[in-house]
Amino acid sequence: VCRERFTTFETAELAFPRIIKRDGRREPFNEEKLLAGIQRALEKRPVQTERIDQALLNIKRRLRATGEREVASRRLGDWVMEQLRLLDEVAYVRFASVYRSFEDVRAFLEEIERLERDLPPGERERQLELLDSGQDTDAKGRE
Repeated sequence: VCRERFTTFETAELAFPRIIKRDGRREPFNEEKLLAGIQRALEKRPVQTERIDQALLNIKRRLRATGEREVASRRLGDWVMEQLRLLDEVAYVRFASVYRSFEDVRAFLEEIERLERDLPPGERERQLELLDSGQDTDAKGRE
C-alpha cells in the first residue's frame, strides 16, 4: 500500500472520430489530407490563408461536435463542400466535380446552375466584378 500523496489531472480527450470510407474501410481522421484536398480545390484562387484556416477549423469543430466515434466520409465531404462554397465558387465546383464524380457535362452544368440559383443577392455581381478586374484584354485578346 502506497502511503504517499499524489495528484492526478484529468483532461478531455479531443480525439477525432474515425472516417468510414465509401468502400467500408475505416481510417483515422487525417487533417493533412483534408487540408491538401481543400488547397487543391483552391489552387490559383484568390483566397486568403486565414480564411482557409478558418474553414478547416470549422470542419474540425463540426467533426468533433458529432460526438460520434465514426463519421462517414460522405458527410465530411459535404461539410468541405459547404465551406468551399463560402470561400470560392470555382473551388467549390472543382471539388464537387471530383467528389460527386459527375457522369456527364449535363450533371456538371446542373451543379453550376444550382450554385448560381443559390447565390445571395449581389454575390453574382461581386464575382463578375472580380473577373473584370483581373482582365486587361477584350474578348479577342486585345489590350
